[in-house]
Amino acid sequence: MPDPLGDFSYTWPFYAAALFGYLLGSIPFGLVLTKMAGLGDVRNIGSGSIGATNVLRTGRKGLALATMLLDIGKGAVAVLIANIYGPDIAVLAAGGAMLGHCFPVWLKFKGGKGVATAAGILLAIAPFVGLAAFGVWLVTVVTTRYSSLGALVAVIAAPILAYYLANLQIAELAAFMAVLITFRHHQNIRRLLSGTESRISFSRKKPDGSE
Repeated sequence: MPDPLGDFSYTWPFYAAALFGYLLGSIPFGLVLTKMAGLGDVRNIGSGSIGATNVLRTGRKGLALATMLLDIGKGAVAVLIANIYGPDIAVLAAGGAMLGHCFPVWLKFKGGKGVATAAGILLAIAPFVGLAAFGVWLVTVVTTRYSSLGALVAVIAAPILAYYLANLQIAELAAFMAVLITFRHHQNIRRLLSGTESRISFSRKKPDGSE
């Protein structure tokens, strides 16, 4: 990774990669899809987020699934395109995509929680790490029935998994994403600690606020 204060003639591709990732990550698919479906502004319901879980609160499972897949996709696409120019470029694009999703400039920097986008990034940049993190999420959710807790445990485990299954650079990226996602889940963490967080149920109850 280059010195960010180095010669701009050398560092500009790295800044460009981060900007590319940010702009791609900042596309608010949840908001766009719900507005196109005539459901209004998804930020006015539930957690106020633009992620798939909040879109699910509209009652449109198809839109929620599409939102999740598109959010995963934009993380993966940012990595796959940037990776053509090298692993350092890919890591910066990945970090930019996460920041774009969580803090999109178009929505006054109020975006989603980053779990789906992080999943896409990990699956693209280190597939075994992504799959292992998904396994951690699945086991946690099945055991506790807390989606938000599953997301938090998975992203905290991801840097450790990346260290052993990939390399230090991927582990550092995973650690950055873990900090960002944990910060974005601060309300869920408060509810988990107070025992008021919603559990996943097979009945028709609203899911918790993890996007």
